[in-house]
Amino acid sequence: MKIIKELTIVGLTFLGIAIPTLSIASSEGDTTLTGSVERVWEDGFRLNTGDRVLRVDSWDVYGDNTPENLAVGDRLTVTGEFSGLEFDAFSITDNEEQGSKGAEE
Repeated sequence: MKIIKELTIVGLTFLGIAIPTLSIASSEGDTTLTGSVERVWEDGFRLNTGDRVLRVDSWDVYGDNTPENLAVGDRLTVTGEFSGLEFDAFSITDNEEQGSKGAEE
């Protein structure tokens, strides 16, 4: 049985400062994020989820060949876990092509 958890922080306004809604789906320790690629390098990329921008380590999925598989502007769903200041990707799905690549492949 797969346990799925979802954390939602509701948008608030406090002293005139708007705080956006953040939604993260989580399954048995894994986290899933969706966003657009802003920058790509050999073993990672920068993902903008709309709520935040984070560094994604894609070495487990693409090795040192991330630029051959992703491009700026790609809309992705990434599953993985947070490790320090980075997000370690276990699987990456291109939302426009509906293709998926995982570390177990």
